This record gives sequence, C-alpha cells and structure tokens, in this order.
Amino acid sequence: MLRRQAARESAARTYARALPIVPVRARGLTIEGADGRRYLDCLSGAGTLALGHNHPVVLESLRRVLDSGAPLNALDLATPVKDAFLTELFRTLPPGLADRAHVRFCGPAGSEAVETAYALVRAATGRSGLVAFTGAGGGSTAAALHTTSAGAHDPRIARLPHPQDHRCPFGVGGERGADLAARWTEALLDDPGSGVPLPAGVIVEPVQGEGEVVPVPDTWLRRMRQLTADRSVPLIADEIRTGVGRTGAFWAVEHSGVTPDVMVLSDAIGGSLPLAVVVYRDDLDAGEPGTPAESFPGNQLAMAAGTATLAHVRENALAERAATLGARMLNQLQQLVSDFVCVGDVRGRGLMIGVELVDPEEEGEPGPSGAPWAAERGMEASVRPGSGARPLPAASELAAAVQRECLRRGLIVGLGGLRASVVQLLPPLTITDEQAAAVLDRLADAVRAAARCRGGGSAAAP
Repeated sequence: MLRRQAARESAARTYARALPIVPVRARGLTIEGADGRRYLDCLSGAGTLALGHNHPVVLESLRRVLDSGAPLNALDLATPVKDAFLTELFRTLPPGLADRAHVRFCGPAGSEAVETAYALVRAATGRSGLVAFTGAGGGSTAAALHTTSAGAHDPRIARLPHPQDHRCPFGVGGERGADLAARWTEALLDDPGSGVPLPAGVIVEPVQGEGEVVPVPDTWLRRMRQLTADRSVPLIADEIRTGVGRTGAFWAVEHSGVTPDVMVLSDAIGGSLPLAVVVYRDDLDAGEPGTPAESFPGNQLAMAAGTATLAHVRENALAERAATLGARMLNQLQQLVSDFVCVGDVRGRGLMIGVELVDPEEEGEPGPSGAPWAAERGMEASVRPGSGARPLPAASELAAAVQRECLRRGLIVGLGGLRASVVQLLPPLTITDEQAAAVLDRLADAVRAAARCRGGGSAAAP
C-alpha cells in the first residue's frame, strides 16, 4: 500500500512522508497499523480529534443520524441536527460574544473559514487591508496563505512581530518583549507614514498552531483587544487549532478574558469530520440574501459528531483536565532543556506542546532585523537579560530525526514551524496519566537517541 501510495499520489504529501504507516484500527490515543504495531498518537489528526479516535459518544451520534434517514447534505437549510449543533456551540462561546453572535457555515476546511472571515470584515468595514503576525498559520487557500509567513506577499496584508520569549524579535522576551510588540503594532496603525492604512481586521492565534506552538502573553492579547476596539477594527481570533479545550480553556481567548469580534473555528468542532464556521458579532453581518453559498455547509454527520464532542468536553470538564495535565507535562519536559543542548525550548499551553530542536554546533542567530526601526521609535532591542547568548539556529533535520525515533518507539508526533524544527504534541483531551507518562518517556528516549547520533548529546555530566 505504501508503494502504491508513493506511485499514485502527489509529491505534496506531508504526513505520509514522515509517518510511513498504514492505520487499520484506532481507539482513543492508540492506532494499530497494518503490520500489527501499535502507536500512541500524539498528532490526533493534526489536532482535530479532541476525544481521540472513535470515541463512543461520537460513534453513537453518527449512528443516530445514519439510522434516522436524515439527509447527509442539507446545504444551508435548517435541520434538527444543525439546530442541536448551534445550540451546543452557543453554550460554549465567550459570554460577550454568545449574546450577540451570528454564525456563517463555510468550509469545510479551516483555511476556507479564515478566507470567509477576511471577506466578512472587509465587507463590514469597507477597508481591504489586514494585519497578521509572523509565524501565523492561516491555511492552504490562496487568500489564507497570504497571511502566513510561508505565503506569497500581498501588499494589503501587514505582518507584524509576534511576541515570544525564545526567539523574541526584539531580543528581550518576557513582558518587555510583549510590550514592544504591542507598541510596534500601535505605531504602525497610528503613523500615517507607516505604509499600513487602518485595516479591515487584525487576526491573532492565541497559541500559534501551524507555527511553532507559541502562546501569546495574556497581557499582549488584551492590548490587541484595546488597540483594535479603540480604532473600530474587528479583532479576529483564529481558534482552529486551539479551540474545544485544547489549551486548558474551552476557547483559548478565555485565558486573557478577551472577547473577539470574530472567531474562526474548525478542526475539533467537527468531532473528527470536516466542519468549519465563523462566529461573529451580529453588527458585522453584511451578507445579502441570495449570496452564493458553499456546496457543503450542511454536513450533517460532522454537525452531529461536533455536537457530541462539544457537549462531552463541556460536561466532563476536559478543558480543566487539559490545563492540569498539560502543566504537569510541560514541567517534566523542561528537564529536556537541561539534559540536552540540542533542545532549545519547551513551550505550550494545556495539551498543545512544542519542543524546539536547535543546532549546538552553529553560532547563534543574528540580532532582530527590526532593531533599527525600534531604535528610531525609542524601542531598544537587546539580548534577553540572563540568556548570555543569542538563540541557537533551528535544527530541522534533528527534529525530523526525533520524529523518526519516536515512531520507532511507537509514538506519533508532528513537526511544525517555518523551519520544521518544533516537535508538536497534540494528544487527545482524554489521555490518561499513565499514557501521558508513556508519551514523555518515549519522547525523551527518542531525543536521546537522535542527539547521540547527531552530536547534540547530554548537557549534564553522565
């Protein structure tokens, strides 16, 4: 099967290249391959499986729809299945948005939801520009790609510095780095000579997903909310990867207490099936009756599975469980930074965790390219206090080696980031303590093996 796949399918395959397995059965965290091997799946369908594979409540919801004789595609017509999905979705939304929200079904992919959100704010504001942040992962359609770091340049889209500690664009990290990033955004929005006119919207990921698993500081997100509100610019929260309890809150914006104007939702809301929606303030609704619609906004199976997933996460406090277990896993993974010079950083929120691999044989990366701009405006850029050196270069080959070593040990992990140097853990919210311990043991052993082969071994004495 693998040989036939290689012969028949596009060279653009991604997961199949890195993970040469043939899944035949799956339940919860576990996948069984055609060769009989069993794997712990911490990729979770790129984060789409909030409850893991084939959860009983999801399977039962699908059987009910199939046995009922209901249409499987109802376009945008009202159906009992859609009504139940929207009722459950509205139960989970941030209160400030749920009270006055409209929902637009699009899709069925997250990238199409991002594109729909862009069209929505452009129509509502009459403006065309957008503001995104470096490292963003907007999707794979042409319009969505323009806001990603890997996408083609679009003069209507400004990409601004994204705050983070390990590779702070200002070289300082922490609260100071987040403050500088916020001030940079404010300066560009208010400076007539910046070349960035007032945008139709500002899109943020509370934790970068396709990027390098970088959580934004809560203070920075609150600043973005205030900046956009003061200028009547819609704030778009991309919750495609972070939603449905993944980060330790049902929606990741809840960590900061921010209520966005628009939320882009996909991945886990379909309960493992393709589904994407845009939730937005009712006063932004510029849709005209009779506007051309998608052919597949009425996927009844996805809505049923989504309803079951949303309800199960809410009723069983799985977001709170993700917060507790995720903090414990992050704390234990920090030991890798001490043990291995090739592990540059461990970061994340809830059960969305990234381990960045670096090359200890190379010199640190050059200083931030934005330093001159910052200096002109009194925003000094320096090396982070106490770091002693610039971050080491990202090591994509080493990260790929760690992924292969994980697979040999029966652990499936993803890779992310522009440099593909971040090992990503996205286990289902149903993972047990025992399974989490097994995941950490296998990952540490894989890092040890990859580091030994490539010279990035233990930083501590034997």
